[in-house]
Amino acid sequence: MLQPLLRFIFLLAMTVWLIGCASDSENVAMRPTMSHGKKQPRRYLNIPHETAYSPAFSFPKGARSIDDALYAFAPGALDQLKPYFRQAGVAYPPREIVLIAYKDERKMELWARSDSEKFKLIRPYNIKAASGMRGPKLRQGDRQVPEGIYHIAHLNPNSNYHLSMKVDYPNEFDLDHAMYDGRHDLGGDIFIHGKNVSAGCLAMGDAAIEELFVLAAHVGANNIKVVIAPSDPRLRPLDTSHPSLPVWTPELYDRITREIFAITGGKPPIKLAHSTASHPLYRPAN
Repeated sequence: MLQPLLRFIFLLAMTVWLIGCASDSENVAMRPTMSHGKKQPRRYLNIPHETAYSPAFSFPKGARSIDDALYAFAPGALDQLKPYFRQAGVAYPPREIVLIAYKDERKMELWARSDSEKFKLIRPYNIKAASGMRGPKLRQGDRQVPEGIYHIAHLNPNSNYHLSMKVDYPNEFDLDHAMYDGRHDLGGDIFIHGKNVSAGCLAMGDAAIEELFVLAAHVGANNIKVVIAPSDPRLRPLDTSHPSLPVWTPELYDRITREIFAITGGKPPIKLAHSTASHPLYRPAN
């Protein structure tokens, strides 16, 4: 009698012990563990995460995050950028930035301001490649770089072209005038990116896009404007005379001209140029 009782007590004790081990194992598995080999994301400025980056955008599982890109590129980019901001007398990070791209000149200017100050030129960049010719983008597949006043939709740290920033083409102006023309399938996926090839995008080279990507992440997409012009209206009025251009091109070029002069501090010309000479950079008439 005593022996079966002892055997029962022993089995009960073993059962309780095993249940306790199983519970402890689950707790250990659920606890966060320290990563010893993986680099942890760093913040290069003391600004709230939710306002430091572009609007929410879902990346594929396992893809590089914006934090990963900043960890890799921010130190070098800031070393390059901050002397330009100091020379211009603009605090870093600025409150707003404007990127002005001139297609003919293959130049992009970075303008910035802090608080209520006027915009100041921080530095120019060379555009390595921009497909198409003068004139606005009208449809999918025309390989045209858009012309107009845009914003940044989101940042992409997983671009095939190193890093990229998506431009919000087509904007309201583009959509309204496409409806007026009866055009559909306007295209999209217009980026400012690295490398030196383009199919309707602005290719800036890897070093430049690293600076612009880091700056955009620190400023926030809502505080970035992108102006894309056929040429620099400070050098000559924008020519709207070519017959291949839409009838609403003068309205578009007037908006672009006034926006550029408002940012750069100049005065727009009284009227746009309407020369009859055919410009070699225009698309051929249909």
